[in-house]
Amino acid sequence: MLNKAAKPLVKLVDRYLPDPYIFVLLLTLLVFVAAMMVEQQSPLQLVTYWGQGFWALLSFSMQMLLVLVAGYMLASSPPIKRLLDSIAALAKSAPQAIILVTLVSLLASWINWGFGLVVGALFAKALARQVKVDYRLLVASAYSGFVVWHGGLAGSIPLTIATKGHFAEDKIGIIATDNTIFAGFNLALVAVLFVLIPLVNRFMLPSDDESIYVDRDKLAEPEVETEAITRPADYLENSRLLAWAVGGAGLVYLGQYFFAAGGKLNLNIVNYLFLFLAIILHQTPRSLLTSLNEAIKGGAGIVIQFPFYAGIMALMVQSGLAQSISSGFVAIASADSLPFWSFISAGIVNIFVPSGGGQWAVQAPIMLPAAEALGADVARVAMAVAWGDAWTNLIQPFWALPVLAIAGLKARDIMGFCLMQLIITGIVISIGLTWF
Repeated sequence: MLNKAAKPLVKLVDRYLPDPYIFVLLLTLLVFVAAMMVEQQSPLQLVTYWGQGFWALLSFSMQMLLVLVAGYMLASSPPIKRLLDSIAALAKSAPQAIILVTLVSLLASWINWGFGLVVGALFAKALARQVKVDYRLLVASAYSGFVVWHGGLAGSIPLTIATKGHFAEDKIGIIATDNTIFAGFNLALVAVLFVLIPLVNRFMLPSDDESIYVDRDKLAEPEVETEAITRPADYLENSRLLAWAVGGAGLVYLGQYFFAAGGKLNLNIVNYLFLFLAIILHQTPRSLLTSLNEAIKGGAGIVIQFPFYAGIMALMVQSGLAQSISSGFVAIASADSLPFWSFISAGIVNIFVPSGGGQWAVQAPIMLPAAEALGADVARVAMAVAWGDAWTNLIQPFWALPVLAIAGLKARDIMGFCLMQLIITGIVISIGLTWF
């Protein structure tokens, strides 16, 4: 039944969803028009907001590019390729491959969202080298696990409100993660999704006649060519000692960061870990650079599109459009229904402001006073915003770009399957936030 229901969605997306670059251009124009009509802002003022915010995500753009590059280099190292292939060998059929990649992605994303994006995509490629399976659904399954990230250990909203000195502390105080990430309703919701999402993906599996398979030769990683060592520089490029010395120093820092300083996983640390493990596991600088040359080819979308999303975020926030969307839903809410409407409004805002921390800065000044006035559970409302932010990532190309670059697919190849997951998980999350 799910396979039949997914077919028209897959065909619809394949026919009408443009390249993510075209999508972000259309989204920019849509926000311009909406801000002029709803907020009565002048075109010149909106252009000013847009231009001033255009470069606000430069640091984050570099982080995302490194997620792609460092993750690819790590996975293409001989030991990691062998490990991924060994785990992938556990899957003996297409249904098993779909379920396995979804579970791995869910677990990795619950630990850390950057980790989940890279691990899921790389494991999908390893599975495709082992099992004959529809490659579009396999990669979509790897991406679908991303939906749980904001309810996991690296959720930016629950971690923000649990940190002393956060911007809303004067209104809600410090809310411990016992009331958010590790609250009963959130753990129950995560547990249900860990069962539901793999099953939905498995039952969307097309028949053999309708499946699209990938040429396994195209998934092979480039081999490092052995060149004669004729110059002193050649010795350095092939020096294991040089790679081990620098890579070892990086791992020493990580040991100090985690065990001595009590540091936690964040995007910078994930990238740092991937990079220095790749340096060591490739064994020589030449091997690492060969992998880098392949990895960087997939980063074009990140480089060109993220500045446009920064401009859209500035338009949404500075014009007041994001606040108006949130306020509209709050106006029809009650104490019991506020988490549901917070979730829906966050899902809509996330299409235009695809940043958990940025979205909380926009919605918190609206949702928190509403929760206080209605007598709603503040922790649950905060998690509703978090889940809404994660939910519509299923159809937001912004976050899919690293996965698509690693897998070698286009957004339209996977978004039809993700749209089905959006519908089903949206129903389940809504029930969970309201009734669990």
